[in-house]
Amino acid sequence: MALRYAGGLKAFLARDEYPSESSIFRLHYQFTVAMLIGSSVFLTANEFFGETISCLSDLPGNVVTTYCWIKSTFTIQDYQYREVGKSVAQPGVLSPEGYTEEELEAKWTFHNYYQWVVFFLCFQAALFYLPKLIWNTVEGGLMGSIANGLNKTLYKDEDVGDRKKVVVEYIITHIKMHNGYVFKYWGCELFCFVNLILQMYFVDTFLGHQFLTYGTEVVNYSNMDQTERVDPMIYIFPRMTKCIFHKYGSSGSIERHDAFCLLPLNILNEKIFILQWFWFIFLATLFGLLIVYRIMLLALPGLRPRVMHQHNRAVPMEALEAFTSKTRIGDWWILYVLSKNIDPLIYKDIMSKLAKEIETNASNNPYPSSAPSMFASSSV
Repeated sequence: MALRYAGGLKAFLARDEYPSESSIFRLHYQFTVAMLIGSSVFLTANEFFGETISCLSDLPGNVVTTYCWIKSTFTIQDYQYREVGKSVAQPGVLSPEGYTEEELEAKWTFHNYYQWVVFFLCFQAALFYLPKLIWNTVEGGLMGSIANGLNKTLYKDEDVGDRKKVVVEYIITHIKMHNGYVFKYWGCELFCFVNLILQMYFVDTFLGHQFLTYGTEVVNYSNMDQTERVDPMIYIFPRMTKCIFHKYGSSGSIERHDAFCLLPLNILNEKIFILQWFWFIFLATLFGLLIVYRIMLLALPGLRPRVMHQHNRAVPMEALEAFTSKTRIGDWWILYVLSKNIDPLIYKDIMSKLAKEIETNASNNPYPSSAPSMFASSSV
């Protein structure tokens, strides 16, 4: 059952017909969302991991197990790093010794996050998909409208020729009117980066402020001597915990029953969140480099034709330089994204025609007035 639901994520990971986002942006809203939803699906797969909690006590039936799941279980801080099998039964699990009940309760660390992990992962997925929803609303299908029909393998030559004329006319008519398009998109990329950083602190709060250093502690643990190391994953995601159940005895007095509870899902939880830690760090690094790259494109206009030429070498550098020198960064971005969505030879024809049209219009107006010309050079 779980594999069937997880298999449905394959369609979600499919590439759009005319994508207007970068690959890093798609990693944010596609791969990350699929990873989070897939994790939540597997957490509900009892056929793989059995019951979510199983408690051992001197009381019969499932009453204690159900109670401990609802009430939450705990470990004791002072017993986290004692030797298993000699000092403690499991890390953080031991009967009270040398403490009053009040002192002991002050040292309890409650674990009730496991009731919310599935919902938490789904909420994370929604937050990671939010930038895509915003961009879809802002973009309005513009790239799809421009790129549609510009593929020789799908359309007839005469139809492609008509579409090329339409695209050239559109760009000429709307020259220097696309800055809002590119800045809104780059704003969505910046929002992805901010969202990612906030997500790390969000998870850190959810896990009791132990997530930010979780990955480094796991790496350090793997490099430590086997006789001295303590698994940090067991500390954050204990597999055995305690629970206290009170009930009335036969004489009406209150009886206390200690239960030891096994949490098999924590074996999966620890893997899910260590994967998140490394993935978030990797993705944040990519977005950091991407933002620096966007700033360079904005500050260095001479870099733009070179970027376009690297992507499509069939277009002469002279044509790209002629286009970018007479347009703004929004126009450059529209044509740059278009190059990823259409046939390279068709793109070459479009860029050559655009360069000629822009040069012709510029030469027909050799004495620009004080008012800003439609084809005046602009670094932005």
